[in-house]
Amino acid sequence: MTGALVVALGVGLAVVAADENAPRDAATGATSTRPGSARAPRPSDATTVPAAPGASSDPAAPRRAAPDDAATVLPARDGVSAAVQASRAVFAASPVVVLAAHDDQAAQLTGASAAVALGVPLLLTDDSGAAATEVTRLGAHAVLAVGDLGPTGLPDDVVVARVAARAGAGELRAVTGIPFGPRVAVAPGAHAKAVRALGADPVPVLVPRGSGAAPAPTGTADVLPRVVRAPRLPGVVAATGVGVEPVAALATVRAASVPVLDLPGGDPRTSAASVRAVARTAPQHVIAIGTRFGPADVLARRVATAATGVQAPGGGQLVFPSGEGVARKRYVALYGTPGSAALGLLGEQDVPATIERARAFAANYARRTHDTVVPAVEAIATIASAGPGADGDYSRERSVAELRPLVEAAGEAGALVVLDLQPGRTDFLTQAKRYTELLELPHVGLALDPEWRLRPDQVHLEQIGSVRVDEVDAVGDWLADLTARNHLPQKMFVLHQFASSMISGRGLLDVSHDELAVVVHVDGQGTQRAKRGTWRTLRADAPDVHWGWKNFVDEDRPMLTVEQTLRVRPVPDLITYQ
Repeated sequence: MTGALVVALGVGLAVVAADENAPRDAATGATSTRPGSARAPRPSDATTVPAAPGASSDPAAPRRAAPDDAATVLPARDGVSAAVQASRAVFAASPVVVLAAHDDQAAQLTGASAAVALGVPLLLTDDSGAAATEVTRLGAHAVLAVGDLGPTGLPDDVVVARVAARAGAGELRAVTGIPFGPRVAVAPGAHAKAVRALGADPVPVLVPRGSGAAPAPTGTADVLPRVVRAPRLPGVVAATGVGVEPVAALATVRAASVPVLDLPGGDPRTSAASVRAVARTAPQHVIAIGTRFGPADVLARRVATAATGVQAPGGGQLVFPSGEGVARKRYVALYGTPGSAALGLLGEQDVPATIERARAFAANYARRTHDTVVPAVEAIATIASAGPGADGDYSRERSVAELRPLVEAAGEAGALVVLDLQPGRTDFLTQAKRYTELLELPHVGLALDPEWRLRPDQVHLEQIGSVRVDEVDAVGDWLADLTARNHLPQKMFVLHQFASSMISGRGLLDVSHDELAVVVHVDGQGTQRAKRGTWRTLRADAPDVHWGWKNFVDEDRPMLTVEQTLRVRPVPDLITYQ
């Protein structure tokens, strides 16, 4: 296995959902994906991991674990199980283990300092006996018991050295033989952050704020055997960001010299910062603790995408990121086709002026909202035509070469591009594939316009076109696969609609693709009363999608202002001008 390892941490309350056919560890319930099933790309500068990383000929040295699955998801019901699973994830063996009671926060902080200084796991004791079982698996012959543990269930031949919770540096040094730094008081709610930061030499002694002076030494003669710090696994990274952070599990990964990243919401694609952080590690494997990091195969694909470091328009790699502290994205687009003023605002000027105009429209919204407003252009790639044309499909396909100047200029300006298809008598998938090389770019999405999807006996403007949901799903499947295979940021997938009949079976629409953000774009024109009625009708019994609104400069009576558009409920995620 090459590259880095990502250990994702976060306590969940239920077992992580996973493929029922995935390999499952009988002891932990962990599921994994084998190499090749969801393997991240291997950057040319990835660090090579030795065949037996963390191994040492010194019996006093812990041995690191080196999982070779593409991803492993470890369920964590509580802090006790999270500590055990973190230990199993990064330690194959350890001659010494630190123990603290599951309900003693002071002991856990002191124990975290000791574990990181020693380079050994921190486990939590309770009535389950899980800690004792893990001590046996690790082959430990000594433990450092911090605070009042009560019965531990440890084998009789395991040496137990004891220190008080909130012990001082002197007492810890007397037992471990390692010098410690000064005591650091940690405020409530900041325990996990303090443990994540451990690692400086000498390690400070963490105590809860308000603990007072260190207790007097107990005078115990028990001391721990010598521990030799094992070499760290190159490129190993831990991640938090899904809620409660288990102190003991964090201490264990820090004891293995594993740095910790923060991935808000558990999706490494969420923000520009999380994408940059993951890209720096070139991760090849994911070990996740916590349900909100998702199934193993999904997390592996997300990390592979974030590892490219490519940013989507507006930052990050999600079309519509969400979560605490994460800015929402909205898109403001010009609609039309390059070089044709008759089809919309996009074609009323040359390419540079089009990009500047799109940015100006977006800026009008940005001044009136705290959301991130992204400029966009929706370019009609295949244009409904009055005649059948040489191929008989009643659709004029613009070439990739014709569209590329606009697509490239938008990319340089940080704008989104959506390619719009009006297929006539052919199907959407056939036309979508014509633009594969443009859709392989990270800032290009796709729109389907069923108004212009004809049956073999139909012609444009004599009736409103329509499409079956299975044809839409076929395009979605293909686009999602293209996105996944190329490790691209999530793509916007737009479905235009102003009448219920335009997408038959819409309630069965597949919106499950992690690689796509589906938008139903309500693009009716006319009076505002009629437009609001269409908006309400199409949103009734709709699948879980995002919503787009179109302002027609000439046809709406009247066209909404920026302020009025932002008062539409829900506020549209995509606002287009034609």
